[in-house]
Amino acid sequence: MDDVAELLDRIWRTDAAGMLGALSRRLGDFGWAEEALSDALAEALKRWPDEGVPESPTGWLVTTGWRKALDRLRRDAVGRKKVAQVAAEPPQEPGVDDRLAMVFACCHPDLAEPALVALTLYAASGLRTAEIAAAFLVPLPTMAQRLSRAKRRLRERGIRFEAPQPHEYADRLPAVLAVIYLVFNEGYLSSGRSAQRRELAREGVELARQLAALLPHEPEAAGLAALLELHHARAAARFDSWGRIVLLEQQDRRLWDKAAIEQAALRLRAAVRQGRPGPYQLQAGIAALHALAASYQATNWADVRALYDRLYALDPSPVVLLNRAVATRFAVGPAPALDEVDALGDRLAGYHLWHAAQADLLATLDRPAEALTAAERALELATNPAERELMSRRVGELRRRL
Repeated sequence: MDDVAELLDRIWRTDAAGMLGALSRRLGDFGWAEEALSDALAEALKRWPDEGVPESPTGWLVTTGWRKALDRLRRDAVGRKKVAQVAAEPPQEPGVDDRLAMVFACCHPDLAEPALVALTLYAASGLRTAEIAAAFLVPLPTMAQRLSRAKRRLRERGIRFEAPQPHEYADRLPAVLAVIYLVFNEGYLSSGRSAQRRELAREGVELARQLAALLPHEPEAAGLAALLELHHARAAARFDSWGRIVLLEQQDRRLWDKAAIEQAALRLRAAVRQGRPGPYQLQAGIAALHALAASYQATNWADVRALYDRLYALDPSPVVLLNRAVATRFAVGPAPALDEVDALGDRLAGYHLWHAAQADLLATLDRPAEALTAAERALELATNPAERELMSRRVGELRRRL
């Protein structure tokens, strides 16, 4: 029984999106598909210990879930009308289109961002509700309610669970990429002391890889996968033994996963060869320059700065210019970099990292009193625990200098 339970859990985690996509496509309702699959998993837990595991476990689960769904629908007045609308043939073994359909449906623009991210994780990565709640540091009932509202929204809007046509990618792919990026960042930024957060970051990487495999002719999907792989390859060096953030400049590069970095670089080169540059490819290019450099000082800062210029042309965000200023510090000098940072004050005065960058540059220019004021403001504005701890240390260092 324990072996079967472990197998079913593994199947859920590796192919939840495909199975839910196959059932949702035929039933037209995520909630019904979820209930049907839950019934099928319970049936498998009863039967497989005695009957043995079928040749195609996912196919068995989808077929059994389909039959369970029809039984449920026939017992309900509204459901009986639905039975008449769906085809009699059960869905087959879940395939690429089913997984792709589920990811795109979960990332529908009609859903609010918190619900959209949670639903994507639940349906497309196989994480349980309790795991998602723990990763996002919210109570289990809150996350359950968030998922429930998202599923109800899908039903009310009549969202189709079908793989989008190629001409629809341009409109819908950016939302899918953005959600996967959010998933990764949510776990990556604060994963030092939390196994759930590390798992969330890994799920983001896996989702990006799956999307890149499903859409081999979409270079931005490959660009995102490469970007997340490059960041994740540094995970072992990003936090110290106390769970505190270690900045890139101070990381022990011997702890980086060099094989993963090389693989991500190859993925990025293949994407760039398609000749359709995009923000994720450019961000991956910047990450690759950092990851492939022998040291922080040996980084080609002029190339980093040039890539930020290209990124700003596609994504004219003040945050891009703030990051560019960091490259300016090393490519040109700290005084010009501070001028660039100061010029963003009207747009980023409420952003903690603007104040943090200002503090670092002021400290480098031997203006510790001004640096302390900026660092204290950064600490006031920071909300992430790991970043607050880092800024608190920075404030302490600056106070000792005075």
